[in-house]
Amino acid sequence: MNYKKSESKEASHAQFRGVWAAITTPFTADYKVDEAGLRRNMRYFTDGLKIDGIFCTGTMGEFWSMTKEERNRVVEIVVEEARGKCKVIAHTGHHSPNETVDLTLHAECVGADFAIVINPYYPVVGEDRIYEWFEYVAARVNIGLWMFDTPFSGVSLSPELTARIAKIENICGLKCSRPLDHYAKVQKLVGNTIVMSHPGESLWLKLMRDYGAKVHMSSAAPFLIQTPDSPGMRNYTELALNRKFAEAEKLFLALEPVREVHEKWMRDPWLKNEIIPIANLKAWCEMLGLAGGPVRPPLRQITDAERVEMRADLERVGLLAPARAVRAA
Repeated sequence: MNYKKSESKEASHAQFRGVWAAITTPFTADYKVDEAGLRRNMRYFTDGLKIDGIFCTGTMGEFWSMTKEERNRVVEIVVEEARGKCKVIAHTGHHSPNETVDLTLHAECVGADFAIVINPYYPVVGEDRIYEWFEYVAARVNIGLWMFDTPFSGVSLSPELTARIAKIENICGLKCSRPLDHYAKVQKLVGNTIVMSHPGESLWLKLMRDYGAKVHMSSAAPFLIQTPDSPGMRNYTELALNRKFAEAEKLFLALEPVREVHEKWMRDPWLKNEIIPIANLKAWCEMLGLAGGPVRPPLRQITDAERVEMRADLERVGLLAPARAVRAA
């Protein structure tokens, strides 16, 4: 981090821009962290896709299945590989406030730019207790903290609670994985106090145009729906951030066939069946030449039949041929 605790909010506004990717934690066949694969993936994200920032050890990274030591090691590797190339925000949330503090201090120590913490999700408590939990954690670290509000945690932060937490000195951002009307209510309450983001790529152009959003922080879409040879998401993002919305919309709409495949394999299982589709995500990564590996229990593995169907979908929308060209280069 290159700012003081008291400067967290200003630093967040200055440094969060463009396209940030929420990455997986690749595992080997025997369920160990694939460190070499993670480094290879990072170089693809930074050198190939020119990603602006990396969100590691989050939902896409299967944080709930990892030991504290594994989470720390992944953050270390990501920071090492990102240094001088892109920013890093490490997810350091845990239902234990003390573990959250320890994980956050480690991320701060090894050079992460920011940290993000999911709300405490067990035991069930009221809003005052959730506020006190954030206050406890924030008081014990110096790094800028983002809130991570997702209903899949079993807890949803009300707009009023979010605005209250946003007043804490080093709370500087919100990843709001909620419907757009909720996002708008929160934005009305927090104003320009913190940076707000939404992980829905299908909403990204609208968020830039109608809500003044500056950063997509974050999802797996930045490395699933574009390739180094065809960086459609990065291109339409830059156009929109420069207020060239008509040009941006053409590129945005051109991604619709790929977006439909993404919805089928990533969004639909999540929204319709409440299945976190990390196995699908890892299989997609492998088809692009990235390290993926199995998911850890209790998530289900992707089936052979599903792999065949996914590969056909990716070939149909032209994603695999560019990826093969990149690997051969």
